[in-house]
Amino acid sequence: MTSRVARCSRGSLVVRTEGEPIRVSVCHCLDCQRRSGSAFAGQARFPEENVRIEGATHEYVRKGSDGSATFSFCPHCGCTVFYRRAAEPGCIAIPIGAFADPGFPPPAIAVYHVRQHPWLTLADTIEQYE
Repeated sequence: MTSRVARCSRGSLVVRTEGEPIRVSVCHCLDCQRRSGSAFAGQARFPEENVRIEGATHEYVRKGSDGSATFSFCPHCGCTVFYRRAAEPGCIAIPIGAFADPGFPPPAIAVYHVRQHPWLTLADTIEQYE
């Protein structure tokens, strides 16, 4: 079984996963752009039972058009290392960048395609949704 480790910049908040993600996706919504500080946010979702969290967190709850999400971040460096969406109980999403692994599985889905920056090109194999 595949094991992966995601962590904050400081290394004090660590998330360990077992198995492959349920879904790997990118989101182009404006909230994800602001949260990630990038033109889009990439995330991988795992069943909660396949995730082990180590370290202290602070939380921020964001209410969006598709429900609320609770973002858990390191209280020392501020990096978001995981989050939970109310619409997906039993599932934990982890920003792909927190794994710092260029070999991480690529996204299969892109959402809020209408907000995608025009200079950004995604692989043709990625399903895109408005």
